[in-house]
Parts: sequence; C-alpha cells; structure tokens
Amino acid sequence: MSAPQQPGSSTTTIIQTAVSENTDKRDIVGFLKKQAQQSLAFGTLVVLVVFFAIASPSFFTVSNITTVLLSTAVIAILALGTTFVIITGGIDLSLGTGMALAAVMTGVFVTKMGLPVWVGVIGGIATGVLMGLINGVNITFLRLPPFIATLAMMMIAGGLALVISGVAPIYFAADNGFQQAFAIGTLIPGLPNAVLITGILAVVAWLVLSKTLLGRYTFAIGSNEEATRLSGVNTRRWTILVYMFAGAFTGIAGVVIAARLGSAQPQIGTGYELQAIAAVIIGGTSLLGGRGSILGTVIGALIMSVLVNGLRILSIQSEWQNIVVGIVVLIAVFFDSLRNRTRT
Repeated sequence: MSAPQQPGSSTTTIIQTAVSENTDKRDIVGFLKKQAQQSLAFGTLVVLVVFFAIASPSFFTVSNITTVLLSTAVIAILALGTTFVIITGGIDLSLGTGMALAAVMTGVFVTKMGLPVWVGVIGGIATGVLMGLINGVNITFLRLPPFIATLAMMMIAGGLALVISGVAPIYFAADNGFQQAFAIGTLIPGLPNAVLITGILAVVAWLVLSKTLLGRYTFAIGSNEEATRLSGVNTRRWTILVYMFAGAFTGIAGVVIAARLGSAQPQIGTGYELQAIAAVIIGGTSLLGGRGSILGTVIGALIMSVLVNGLRILSIQSEWQNIVVGIVVLIAVFFDSLRNRTRT
C-alpha cells in the first residue's frame, strides 16, 4: 500500500513542471529549442529594422530611434503586466482605457487638485491596481469569464476617463518636472527616462516571474488551475494578485504616457490593449496559459513599435497600418495555435 501523498507535494510537482521549461537553460542547444518562438521573434525584429532602414533613410536616425523607444515604452509596460495575466490563461481587455483613466486621475491630482507630483503618480498607479482588483474579484468570485469581466471594465474605465476629464485633455504645468522625470528627461545621457523606467520594470517583472512565489503560481495556475487548487493553493487569491500586479503596470503606463504627451488625454488608450496583447503573443506567451517570458514580451513590443513607426515613415495610410498590424496579430495567434497543437 503506497504512502499517502504529503499535502503540498502535488503543488510542488505542478509548479516544477510549469516552470521547468521556462528556466532550464543548462545548454545552449536545449535553450534554443525551447525558446524557438522567442528566437523567431528576435529574427523578425532584425528583419523589420533592416527593411525599414533600407526603405527609408529617415528610419535609422537618432531622433526616430528615440521616437521608437518612447513609443515602445508604453506598449512594453502594458505588455509586461498582461504577460502575467495571459500566462494564467486569462486576458485583459481593459489595458488601453485603464491606462487612459490612470493618466486622467494623475492629471486630476496634480493639475486640478494641486497636489505634489509624487502624490499624483501614486494616485495614477493606485487607479490601475484598483481596476486589477475589481477584474480579479469579478473573475474569481463572480465566476465571470476574463474576456467578459475585462471587456466590461474596458467600457467602464473609458467612460470614467471621459466623465472625470470633462471630455477634454488635462494639461500639466511645464515647470513641475513631471514630463522630465517620467518621459523626456535623461537621467542617463541619451536615454529618455521613459525608456529607463521600462527597462527597470522589465527587470522587476522578470525577477517576479522567475524568482518569486507569485511567478511560480502564475505558471501553475496557467498550466492546471484545478489541480493547483486541489493541492491546497488558494488560486482565487493568487489570481486576484496577478490582476492587481498587472493593474499596477497599467497605472504606470498611464503616468508615462501622460508625461510623454504633457497632458492626460481621456481617449488616448484606444487600441493599446490590442498592441500590448499582440506583443505578448508575438513574444511566445501562449494564449492557453502556462508558458511565457518577459524577454519575449519586450521583443514583441519592439516589433509592434518598429512596425507601426516604419509604416508611418513610409507614409502608409493609417487604415492600411491597422490592416498590417491585424495581419501580424493573426499570424502570431496562428503560430501559437500550432505550438499548442504540437504540445497536445
């Protein structure tokens, strides 16, 4: 008669299984095999850069590269947070309007209420965390599908951004240091602060995903939520924490884009959620959950920014830009589907 299984042992097995394929890098051949999608994404990025550099001499200039990096910052910050959500097998459609609401709240605190910049920044980030909390509660306790719960939040956040701002931009004073600190300033010469913030957040996200309990349970829930729950893990609590963590990134993105524009634009978030989700998928994170990487997400965000910027440099009309981006998303989801079929 076999000995009874110790409580928590199956949890360890689930977590080890979920994380092993993301952390086992003992030899370069095995690493490249397991990260084929990530390598493909990097190769795609290189091809895009070379193509646009040849097609237009205006692409590979210091000013345009800076523009690409600044636009990547916002998409990457949103994508870093939603990487955790998608690894759990969820989705977050409220990224774009949530970012706009966070930007508007930052503007309200700093400009309309006259509070210090740091208070406004904390308020903007807290707005994102609160939206993540509501999303998480709706998904775990009300049992709403993530698509429906976050779609509702997308509409609510978009409406609140318009109502609170009075359907008008909220401008920041040029002398309060907000823009310099969170966007166009250069703490490191030649590197805009928005890009520096993105780099720091990428490192933080990587550490959380690969070195902490939150990251391990993120993979475990995405791999097999029911087995994780039955083994004693409070999957509701950890799922809510994942959405709150992602919400913090949404709030930070709102602060950064407000600083970059010098104003809180209540309608600025439209379409950002799709670009962020596309960046995550292009980077190799599976829509079915259980697999993903921060480096892949950063590469995916760069691909989206380079693609959009390059099309603009070539004077491609905006409607055709949307078509091209849509095709890229379709191809990324198709390859993700192929990978999942291969695994099963």
